[in-house]
Amino acid sequence: MAAADELAFHEFEEATNLLAQTPDATTTRSDQLTPQGHVAVAMGSGGSYGTEDDAEESDKAALLQEEKQQPGFWTFGYYQTFFDVDTSQVLDRIKGSLLPRPGHNFVRHHLRNRPDLYGPFWICATLAFVLAVTGNLTLVLAQKRDPSIHYSPQFHKVTVAGITIYCYAWLVPLALWGFLQWRKGVRERMGPYTFLETVCVYGYSLFVFIPTVVLWLVPIPWLQWLFGALALALSAAGLVFTLWPVVREDTRLAAAVLLSAVVLLHALLAMGCKFYFFQPLPPELLEPPHQATAQPPNIPLPPTLPKSMAT
Repeated sequence: MAAADELAFHEFEEATNLLAQTPDATTTRSDQLTPQGHVAVAMGSGGSYGTEDDAEESDKAALLQEEKQQPGFWTFGYYQTFFDVDTSQVLDRIKGSLLPRPGHNFVRHHLRNRPDLYGPFWICATLAFVLAVTGNLTLVLAQKRDPSIHYSPQFHKVTVAGITIYCYAWLVPLALWGFLQWRKGVRERMGPYTFLETVCVYGYSLFVFIPTVVLWLVPIPWLQWLFGALALALSAAGLVFTLWPVVREDTRLAAAVLLSAVVLLHALLAMGCKFYFFQPLPPELLEPPHQATAQPPNIPLPPTLPKSMAT
């Protein structure tokens, strides 16, 4: 501590001695002893810092301006944002749709306010293609087991599957979103999802049917129904767990009717696909070739029979 005190007051002691020796001398402050060159360098560096700050602020302003300038919905750039997802995000959302859990909201935990159309679009396309292909393969396998079944390629099933899946994945969420918007006006505490979030939820919920359709190639009816029931249970459970936080603020009757309608429409889709695409053709009845039947020869009656009996 003594050494520190000596260093701290050494300058003042020298100044006191100089004043005692030369009373007319003037003291000089330490900031006046600083070389002018050093001061110029310090000021120059401060000016450069100010320039860098201005550049950073201008960059931030430019970024904010770019964020505000979003393209219109009629442009390609507007829809491009909904396909801006990577593989890890899509796989995470598929996993979330396959493993629904109570209290685990698919929108909040997986979409995170960033719905995409990439996953729903390709899931619907894949499901439609797999439905059409496996439906034809089922008939081919049935014909090999039973030659009496007549099979011809049914390419129209591709169109039917595509229209059915895409209409379901878009029209049902549209009706659901409209109903929730209407109920939002009745119940102010309800906060429905956006239309794109609803479409995204329905699109990813259909993924479980892709492996199920492939498993329907197994020619065992009760096993096919078991696979279909499991897929329907997983998919419908994911929809119910996702929609429950929205409809629980509504009346019990409205919530029960809405969730029942969601499950019923999902079941109708699964059963309709099962009956239409995997119903084997009935076997054709093989008619024997037409043969001309020979008339029996005229056998003469015995002479003892009367003519009345012959007639």
